[in-house]
Amino acid sequence: MRAAALLRRAALAVLLLTAGAPAFAGKILVWGDSLSAGYGLRPQEAWPDLLGQRLAGEKSAWTVVNGSISGETTAGGRARLPAALDRQRPAVVIIELGANDGLRGLPVPAMVANLQAMIDAARKAGAQVLLVGMRMPPNFGPDFTARYEKAFRDLARTNTLRFVPFLMDGFADQPAFFQPDGLHPVASAQPRILETVWKELKPLLH
Repeated sequence: MRAAALLRRAALAVLLLTAGAPAFAGKILVWGDSLSAGYGLRPQEAWPDLLGQRLAGEKSAWTVVNGSISGETTAGGRARLPAALDRQRPAVVIIELGANDGLRGLPVPAMVANLQAMIDAARKAGAQVLLVGMRMPPNFGPDFTARYEKAFRDLARTNTLRFVPFLMDGFADQPAFFQPDGLHPVASAQPRILETVWKELKPLLH
């Protein structure tokens, strides 16, 4: 009888200690280029930081690590990712790379191979993947721009991934939302980017 009572007290103590605790606490790794690194912005203005602020405001146990680097290509991201996965142990990886490959006219098949390697590495490490696509300006020619955009869609479909087709959806044609270079969004555009990402990210956090 005494042993049973002690067990009941121990079980109650565990319930009290865990009451209200989140079912799962994970880390989100943002793996991108200048569009996610916050080029030309204060760190707290970039959309990954806004994501962290949103999660904190919701008292979520999820945290955000921004591993993005301005100028990064898919080859660079692929080379850096294994060490980051070992170090951060993320539960979700947001892959936002490929814009610099496109702007430099690098071969689309090479970009696809690099993105696939990053998807495979993240999944092997136990992380879910959210893939972010990109579009090229029309002056790159219809053939290249079509193959480029299709590459992201195909990767998302064949790997059954949550997918954001275009980070700058809804404002890409509005100069007021871009810095003087015409490529990097200003601070006022970052909440829009966050909402675009959030729609596909939220289902991965449950």
